[in-house]
Amino acid sequence: MKICSILIRSGLLMCAGLQCLSSEINPELLQHRWPARWISHPAAHQREYGVYHFRKTFHLKSVPESFIIHCSADNRYRLFVNGTPVCAGPARGDPDHWRFETLNIASFLRKGKNVIASAVWFFGDLAPWAQMEVKTGFILQGDSETESMVNTDRSWKVMQNRAYSPTGRERAQPYQFMVVGPGDRVRGELYPWRWHETDYCDSLWLSPLSHGSGTPYGMHDPGMPWLLVPRTLPMMEETRTRFRRVAGVKGFSGEPSCIHGENDTIPRHTSVTLLLDQGYLTNAYPELTVSGGKQSEISLVYGEALFDSLGHKGHRDSVAGRHILGPYDAFHPDGGSLRRFRPLWFRTYRYLQMEIQTGPDPLVLHDFYGMFTAYPFRRAASFSSGDSSLTPVWKTGWRTARLCAGETYFDCPFYEQLQYAGDTRIQALISLYLTEDDRLVRNAIQQFSDSRIPEGLTASRYPSRIDQIIPPYSLFWIAMIHDYWMLRRDDAFVRSFLHGIQGVIAWYEAHIDSTGMLGPMPWWNFVDWPEAWAWSAEKGIGGVPAGAEDGNSAIISLQFSYVLNYAAELMEAFHQTCVAVHYRELNETIKASVYQLCWDEERQLLSDTPEKESYSQHANVMAVLTDLIPQHEQTVLLERIIGNPSLIPCTYYYRFYLHEALKKAGLGDRYLEMLAPWHAMIRLGLTTFAERPEPTRSDCHAWSAHPNYHFLSLVCGIEPAGPGFRFVRITPHLGYLEWVQAEMPHPQGKIALELKRQGKSLEGTVRLPEGVRGILEWRDERIRIVNETSFSIEIKDR
Repeated sequence: MKICSILIRSGLLMCAGLQCLSSEINPELLQHRWPARWISHPAAHQREYGVYHFRKTFHLKSVPESFIIHCSADNRYRLFVNGTPVCAGPARGDPDHWRFETLNIASFLRKGKNVIASAVWFFGDLAPWAQMEVKTGFILQGDSETESMVNTDRSWKVMQNRAYSPTGRERAQPYQFMVVGPGDRVRGELYPWRWHETDYCDSLWLSPLSHGSGTPYGMHDPGMPWLLVPRTLPMMEETRTRFRRVAGVKGFSGEPSCIHGENDTIPRHTSVTLLLDQGYLTNAYPELTVSGGKQSEISLVYGEALFDSLGHKGHRDSVAGRHILGPYDAFHPDGGSLRRFRPLWFRTYRYLQMEIQTGPDPLVLHDFYGMFTAYPFRRAASFSSGDSSLTPVWKTGWRTARLCAGETYFDCPFYEQLQYAGDTRIQALISLYLTEDDRLVRNAIQQFSDSRIPEGLTASRYPSRIDQIIPPYSLFWIAMIHDYWMLRRDDAFVRSFLHGIQGVIAWYEAHIDSTGMLGPMPWWNFVDWPEAWAWSAEKGIGGVPAGAEDGNSAIISLQFSYVLNYAAELMEAFHQTCVAVHYRELNETIKASVYQLCWDEERQLLSDTPEKESYSQHANVMAVLTDLIPQHEQTVLLERIIGNPSLIPCTYYYRFYLHEALKKAGLGDRYLEMLAPWHAMIRLGLTTFAERPEPTRSDCHAWSAHPNYHFLSLVCGIEPAGPGFRFVRITPHLGYLEWVQAEMPHPQGKIALELKRQGKSLEGTVRLPEGVRGILEWRDERIRIVNETSFSIEIKDR
C-alpha cells in the first residue's frame, strides 16, 4: 500500500545536513492504520525512567533515489542512519495530537547492509512539564511497499542503556521553580559505544515488545493512546558555537585548549575546575570528546548567571567572588578512545562550569563546544535609527525571542520551557513582524485550542502534563487569533476557532455578578509581577490584583471587555452578526459598571475595585485600551499614571499593554523614554531580557522582548489597517529621533521605509509590496502610499 509520497519540508538539520521537506501530507497516510507497530523493551517498566536503543538491519541491492519514512516516539527519539544523526523528535503535542516526522533518508543509504537506529527515552515522573506522555514507545513506518521493510515490528532489536541515570537539583538555586526535566549521568563502562553504527554487533539485543499499530488522528483504536498527526514545524536548528573565554581555572596551569578543539591532558588523581563563559545566554547541546580517564568523573554545571554569597546575581559579567548554581550533567569515562558525551536534551547557559576529578589514569580532553539549538527563525526585519543605544535593545530582544522558541514557544528556556498563552501572544507578534515564518504561531494557536476544557477555557500553558488554568490567558488566546487574522490571510484557519472563542466568552459571561462586573473568579487570575502582588504566606499565589479572587476587579473585568471587542470583530467578519451584536452590548454594559463603581472622581483615576483602596497602572491602562475613558481624556489619564509612585506599576510583561495604550492615546512619542528598564538590563550585563525587575528569577523571558515589535509597530508605526494586512497604515512616533530606517515582512513581500524628521516636519520614502496600498499619517496630514512613494510634509509652527 502506498502511504505517502510527499515529504515534510523542515529546513536544515544542521548536525546531519539532512534537508527535510515540508508540504501537505498525502491524505491516504491518515486514512489507514499503519502496518508498523509501536514497539518497546520487553522487560522494562514502560512508565518509568529509561533510555533505550532500537536497531533495524536491512539490505539494499542498490541505493534508491528516494526512501521515505515516518517516525515518532514517546517521550522523544534521536534517529540515526548508518551512524549519522538525521532527525530528532517528535515535535511536542498531546496524546490526541501526537506528531510524527516524515523524512527522505535516501542520501544516507548505501548498497548492501544498512542500519536505522534510534535512541528513545522516557522520563516518567521526571519528565519536563512541557512533555506530555503515555508510556515508552517507538514507531517507524516505511512509505511504500518497498520501504515497509523497515517498519517497526519484532524483527527490530532493542536494548536498555543502563549507563543512564538522572541527576537531581542539588546543584541548582534553591526554592526556584524548575521543571525542564533531569540532567543526565552517563557511566561509560556501561555504555554500548558505537551502538548506532553499521558494524556494531547487536546479537545479544532483544526482540521488542510489539504494541498496536500506528493510529492516525480520527481513527478508533482503543488499544493505542497515541493519535498520530503530521509534524507541521521545521526541524530545529543546530549550529556549532565556541565559548568566548575561560572565566576561571582551578587545578590547571595555563589556558585550557579543549574549547578551541585542541588537546588538554589532566593528570591522574587531579581535581580541575574550569569556568567557561559563552559571552551570552544560549540554548545548546554541549558536546565533549575525551579519551582515557577511566574512573574519572566530569560534571557540567549550567547557569544563566553567577551568584554572590548572598544569592544575588548582580552584574552578569562579574566573576570574582561568585559561584555557579544550576542543573548539571555527569559523565564517567570508561577509559576508551574518543568518547563523546552529549545530553539527551539541550541546556541553557551563559556560564558552564566543568568539574573534573580523575582516577588512576590521565584524561585527555579533545574538544568541547555547544551545538546551539532553536526554532530556525530567520530575521527578515531590520531597524536602525539616529540613537545607537536602541541597536543593542533590538539585538538583545531578538536573541531573547529566539531562545524562547523551539518546538513550541517557551516562557523561559532555563526554568520552564512552557508555552503560556499570555507570553505567547507577545511572542507571536514578534514572530509575525520580524520573520516570514508563521508556522510556530499557527501551532501555538492550535495547541491552545486543543487544550480547551469542558467549561470552555483553554489551559494557561500547553502542552503540559500538569494542568493549570489562568483564565485571563484564555482571553489573550482570543487576542492572539485576532492578531493573526489582521496580519495573515488565512480565513479557514481563523474560522475554525470561532466555536472555541464563544466557549471562552460564555465562561466569562457566566461569572458576571449583580454589579455588572465580573464576580469571584476561580483558578489563578494572574495579571503581572509587581511587588504589591508578590507571593506570600498570607496572600498565597502571586501576580493577582485586588478583587480578582473575591470579585469586582476592574482589571480583570476590563481584560474581558478588551477581548470582547476583538471577538465581536471576528464574529462579524465571519457572518455571525447576532453574536457580534451581543458581544458589543455586553462590552458596553461591563464598561458602564466598571466606570460607575471604580472611577474615582476626586483622584481622576480608575481604582482596582469599587472599594477604592488599591490603584494600579494596570487598571488605567485597560481603561484606555477599552475606551472606558473618552478618547479626548485618555492622554491626560496616561500622563497622570506614568511615573506616578502612588500606583502599582506595570512590570516588563504588562508594559506591553502600557505601550499599546500610549500608541492608542496619541502619546507614542513618549515611548522611547519608557525604555529605560531595557537599557538598564543591558547595562547590568544581561544578554537577554529578564522576567521581571531585579532580583529576577529568569534572565530570559520572551514577554520582555516586545520592544522588537514596538520599534516597528509604534516607532515606525507600521500596522495593518484591516484583516489580512491588505491595507497598510503607517503612523510614525519618532519621539526624539531624527531618522529611522526599517524593513519588515508582509505576506506579499516587504515593507520598507526611510524617515527623516526636522521639528514637526517629515520627509522620506515608503515602499510597499506590489499590489498593496497604504496610508501614511503624520500630525494631521495623510498621504496615500502605492508601491514606492517619496514624500515631504512640512508643518510650520503657528
